[in-house]
Amino acid sequence: MDIEKAWNLLAAKVMGWIRDFILLLPNLGVAVAVLVGFWLLAKLARNLLHRLLRRVSHSEQVNRLLGQTVFLALVATGLFISLGILGLQKTVASLLAGAGIIGLALGFAFQDIAANFMAGIYLSIEHPFRAGHLIASKDIQGVVKRVHLRWTEIRTPQGQIILVPNKQIFENPVTNFSATGQRRVDIKAGVSYGDDLEKVRRVALQALEAMPSRKPDTEVELYFEELSDSAINLVARFWIDFTSRQADYLRAKSEAIERLKKAFDQNGITMPFPTRTLDFAVKGGETLSQALEEVGIGRGGNGGRRPESSH
Repeated sequence: MDIEKAWNLLAAKVMGWIRDFILLLPNLGVAVAVLVGFWLLAKLARNLLHRLLRRVSHSEQVNRLLGQTVFLALVATGLFISLGILGLQKTVASLLAGAGIIGLALGFAFQDIAANFMAGIYLSIEHPFRAGHLIASKDIQGVVKRVHLRWTEIRTPQGQIILVPNKQIFENPVTNFSATGQRRVDIKAGVSYGDDLEKVRRVALQALEAMPSRKPDTEVELYFEELSDSAINLVARFWIDFTSRQADYLRAKSEAIERLKKAFDQNGITMPFPTRTLDFAVKGGETLSQALEEVGIGRGGNGGRRPESSH
């Protein structure tokens, strides 16, 4: 009797499940259709976005990441809608709440990593610099080898490879020496107060204009900057073609200094070094020997000491 009763209860339960499943079939079909539709839409959106990103970003890593993010977002949206069609609103709410909590926890735990990822995406899309450009950020200077999602690979003039976090580059000023394809070389020097400044200007301009590394379509500029203690300071400026080789800049600057020094020497123009006038006397104009003789330390003197008396 008990076995028959248990069997009847089990059969009724199974029949109830079958009946509920049959009633659910239309909604289940719609839910599956919605999920498949969103999956196809996600694939189409990912491929389309990948093509568009190739026009603005040369980083395959960034392109794949953004495309996969859009794909997963659309698939997740389709999944939640399908669960809602099946009447599983509580399940959807639980999944959303759990995803929110997990996302919040991961956001705090990987805050710096996420910031580097976002900065890497920005650098890959905006292109403030490219691979092969010479840049400087804070106290780091070198040639960009590659922009990764988390860091930028830079080779210093000493041959070292530095992995700079993208967040650091994003938050600090960046100097791009290669962006314009040209670079200005500044040469500072000083000439004597006794030299003719018009002659100095003429000789310096002739020497620098003859440089083969100077851009022919630009002018050499020369300005007198300061009347210093021992010289009249000047600065000469000219432009060179520049991509990323720091050696080209240093070579042009070195050549300019050599040409300027040689031209000044050949034309009797003096580049004085700092001098000091020491005054040891109460009244100016006396020589050092005169001042020493006055205090008894001159030639043949006894150092200002009193002569010893003999008994």
